Amino acid sequence: MPEIFRAFGFSFFFYSREHEPLHIHVEGKGGAARYVWDGGEFVLAEHHGVSKADIRKIDMMIDENSDIIVRYWNEYFNK
Repeated sequence: MPEIFRAFGFSFFFYSREHEPLHIHVEGKGGAARYVWDGGEFVLAEHHGVSKADIRKIDMMIDENSDIIVRYWNEYFNK
């Protein structure tokens, strides 16, 4: 399970045997979310147990690091 980074008590990662489309999982504080790349940005696909305030923080981290996430996905799965 490659972890890309941690922030605000959440782990941002994807699983080793992932599937398309490109997406990222976020877990922490008893909740989870999944964001899917739509070709230009990551969009919240689902979440449970994550407060609205934490979703805003997660959104910010994903927006600021989307290039890193996309690059890491491509490097990991296109070896």
